[in-house]
Amino acid sequence: MKKKKKTSIQAKTLIYLLTFNVVIIVLLWICQISIFDIYYEKEQISNMDGIVSSLQNANSSDVVAVLQETAYQNEVCIALTNSSTNVLTTYNANMNGCALSSNNAQVMSLINQFVESGEDFKSYRFVNNTKSVSALMYGLRNNDSFMFIYSNLEDISDFTLIIKRQLMYVCFLGIFIAVIISIFLASKLTDPITEITKKARKLGSGNSDVEFKESGIKEIDELAETLSQAQKEMAKTDELRRDLMANVSHDLKTPLTMIKAYAEMIRDISYKDKDKMNEHLGIIVDETDRLTVLVNDILDLSKMQSNADVLKLEKFDLVAEINLIVKKYQIIKETEQYTINVEMPESAMIKADKKKINQVIYNLVNNAINYTGNDKTVTIRVTKHKKYYLVEIIDTGKGIKNEEIPYIWDKYYKNDKNHKRNVVSTGLGLSIVKQILELHNYEYGVKSVLKKGTTFYFKIKI
Repeated sequence: MKKKKKTSIQAKTLIYLLTFNVVIIVLLWICQISIFDIYYEKEQISNMDGIVSSLQNANSSDVVAVLQETAYQNEVCIALTNSSTNVLTTYNANMNGCALSSNNAQVMSLINQFVESGEDFKSYRFVNNTKSVSALMYGLRNNDSFMFIYSNLEDISDFTLIIKRQLMYVCFLGIFIAVIISIFLASKLTDPITEITKKARKLGSGNSDVEFKESGIKEIDELAETLSQAQKEMAKTDELRRDLMANVSHDLKTPLTMIKAYAEMIRDISYKDKDKMNEHLGIIVDETDRLTVLVNDILDLSKMQSNADVLKLEKFDLVAEINLIVKKYQIIKETEQYTINVEMPESAMIKADKKKINQVIYNLVNNAINYTGNDKTVTIRVTKHKKYYLVEIIDTGKGIKNEEIPYIWDKYYKNDKNHKRNVVSTGLGLSIVKQILELHNYEYGVKSVLKKGTTFYFKIKI
């Protein structure tokens, strides 16, 4: 696939401004050159119509004064004659291009045609052979005399030539200004983007000690804010990654060390004492179980995160399953005086993946035992609502800060790294809980009050 050529903001800004400038100049050129002639001619004709109208309504007692004033004010020449003579009395005869003269055979021929026609008014448009320009002449009967108004439909080629030159200068000036403005705008836009790009590269290379400053441009500031947020998330992710490596290494190393140590003791010492050997073998089995739980949790989490896990839905009694799970903690209740309170209806029939829901409850109870307060009390509560069962696992520990709640579902995140582990736990429990509940499309969450305790809850649809 051919790689698309990339263009800088500065180049694009220059191209857009130059294009805009050229389009405006071309439009001006079309309006001034092509349309100007037509517009100017219509204005002259309209002006002549106005003169005729004013002469028709003028007081006939002082015709000479009216004709003189009209001719000079409107830059036309006017001739007055009668039907019995070809002598013309011309007013404003010095007007440039005035053709109302007895010596102009072309004009005299048109005048004679009008006089002989007997009409009161007529207009003539023709090319004045003397000046080779378009001309307009109106004939107007005034009692026994005739008035003729003449005006050139002026050749404005000289004027348009000036306009063309002016537009040429404007074009060059506009292009120069467009270049200056584009360079200025491009620098204002590209400088902060270039700065953000440099810092983003540093961030991408692993250097999180960068600061994205505001530029005053909304979109660029939003980008800087987004990158700043990404920087914070990367820092948190990096910390979680280090914790993950430390915890996984510890959780794998500790049982392996114990297995190796007790295996060596059996080989070198306790093989002679059957009771001691059985005790050491029991420890090896327990540590192997711990390793198995860790590996299974990692595999389960990996499978669910890759969408490779499939729910096996079945109907079962949630209350009965919770009672079975609570029985598994009998030894910790007896040996360490933990209290697990259960508040549930007699039965709660649901349709879900029984194995995974049991895993959720087991992990949440483990978490509650690990973090509960000095009273060592954990409460499991199931409440029936109209459309769902609300399952709550409550501890009496020190609680979770609000800013930490969004991160407790992350792998190996601990709001107290020095918590006491009373049961087998891998640090992946809450992350597995999250994946299972989302796989079921169940609503879930956490409510916590500092120094009073935390409640994990989820809703199972009836």
